[in-house]
Amino acid sequence: MLTPFVASHPEGYDGLRLVRPPFLPELRLHLADDAIVLQARLESQVGPGHTPFWTNAWAGGQALARYVLDHPGLVAGRRVLDVACGGGVAAIAAARSGAAEVTANDIDPYALAAAAMNADANTVTLRLVEGDLLDGDGGDAEVVLVGDGLYDRDLAARMLAFLLRVTARGARVLVGDPGRGHLPDWWLPVLASYRIAGLGAAQDAGITEVAVLGVTR
Repeated sequence: MLTPFVASHPEGYDGLRLVRPPFLPELRLHLADDAIVLQARLESQVGPGHTPFWTNAWAGGQALARYVLDHPGLVAGRRVLDVACGGGVAAIAAARSGAAEVTANDIDPYALAAAAMNADANTVTLRLVEGDLLDGDGGDAEVVLVGDGLYDRDLAARMLAFLLRVTARGARVLVGDPGRGHLPDWWLPVLASYRIAGLGAAQDAGITEVAVLGVTR
């Protein structure tokens, strides 16, 4: 859990603050004041090698959440799985859009703790599942969300194989991707494209467009 970062000030967690992202004004998220400082603090608590992706709302995740909020019929009344959920922004958007059940999954327990905090801030309920689900097919999820989950070549290869299995059993897939170069254009059709500026993590400052792709049959 995030207990090492609990502070006595009213905001609640040292290094995080509760904000409304301009691209998602409907939502409130605990995001890092300075992700680099927070990573250093986390490494001092749990050891090196821990990258806290959950401290930022990455561009692909924000775009996916925006699309879900604008098209609630894609998830309303359905079981939804958000894979590699980070801080849970897409999962929260699905819950706010009327999904019957939303599972937020990540390999990082700190990410799931952040997703739980963010769910509380938005008065929604998420089912939290820790672990690597990419060798499966998404179980009984009727909609699978992936927000910025193809940022690494090896991870993207596993994620694509997973998503092919998901679609083969008839589930819907929605992916937010800011063009990191690992998503083949021969498979998923583009459902929406957003022109952006300064959206997401500092590392993404140069990104000017982010797409949502998917299979929605």
